[in-house]
Amino acid sequence: METEFAILRERAGLNLEEAAKSIRVSIRTAYRYENGETSPSALAVDVLDKLASSHQTERPEASFRFIDLFAGIGGLRVGFENIGGKCVFTSELDRFATETYRKNFPEDPNHVFAGDIRKFTHNNDALDQIPQHDVLLAGFPCQPFSIAGVSKKNSLGRPHGFTDVTQGTLFFDVAQIIRHHRPKAFLLENVKNLKSHDKGNTFATIMRVLKEELGYRVETRVISSRPWVPQGRERIFIAGFQDHEMPFSFDDVLIPSGPEPTLKDILQQSVDEKYTLTPRLWDYLQGYKKKHALKGNGFGFGLCGPNDVSRTLSARYYKDGSEILIDQGPNNRPRRLTPTECARLMGFERENREWNIPVSDTQAYKQFGNAVVVPVVEAVAEAMSPWLS
Repeated sequence: METEFAILRERAGLNLEEAAKSIRVSIRTAYRYENGETSPSALAVDVLDKLASSHQTERPEASFRFIDLFAGIGGLRVGFENIGGKCVFTSELDRFATETYRKNFPEDPNHVFAGDIRKFTHNNDALDQIPQHDVLLAGFPCQPFSIAGVSKKNSLGRPHGFTDVTQGTLFFDVAQIIRHHRPKAFLLENVKNLKSHDKGNTFATIMRVLKEELGYRVETRVISSRPWVPQGRERIFIAGFQDHEMPFSFDDVLIPSGPEPTLKDILQQSVDEKYTLTPRLWDYLQGYKKKHALKGNGFGFGLCGPNDVSRTLSARYYKDGSEILIDQGPNNRPRRLTPTECARLMGFERENREWNIPVSDTQAYKQFGNAVVVPVVEAVAEAMSPWLS
């Protein structure tokens, strides 16, 4: 549950650094207030309460501009808007994800919303259509690829790396945009298995392109969402800075130190009966788990109670919900999470922030399963913020 400090801070429209300045404390002290480790003074609460009530907080104009690629429903955007950034370009191909994104982010007449990013990367004129920006954000899909025989290609005078059109993976589209626009910084996000894909060759190629071909200082870290939400979800973040003297480190990401949340923090009190598994599906899932248990493996459903932590929510959750089933007692069949509970599990919806879900349950499950965990991104953005303006 959010603390009074966090609620007032967000109502006042302040990020953590701005709140700390408003009440004249260090950002680490504000962080302890935010997470309930210590209580703010009555004077600090009064200051924030007045700012929240009057809406007179003078937020500065956007301190940096960013673009949001493979945007999904906008999890990366939330984190970087919270630190004062302005999104000037969004690319998302899926029409249902686009519908949710547009519903949750008010339209700016100067903001460009695009579909397939590949329409903007085939030549310099197309790349020029992407607005100038300080930060590039991308949760790019990890499609299998390999770079074969760079030395041989060099000897034959053939292009390689992101300049080779035959290596047309979406990462190389990101790399072309970075090469053309030279943003001050970027943040890329992907599944943690990116590091081990193709025996590490995929990740090595990405690092070579970002460091050697593009010339950025790059830091990486696999971060678990567990301190922020009741879900075992690990993702790799790749941060790059054009200035090699920029002292950013993922060690600066502030990780909550209080009690880790459990599912009771996100479960709804009243849930429609339609989310309870049918007798046929429940029988099938039990039989499937029993069959694999006899073979000595752990395949099967994940049954959770309010004091538990869920498995990783995936985009296939709509199929049977088996990875995260909520126990409804010995005399009742379990149920799926609702889309609203998924929004909470991924950190999109909180007590003081409603997340609009304009699509079907099927599409909502896919969207949340493909999304980033918002409070993780917020923490990474806060750590990067001193070096972006």
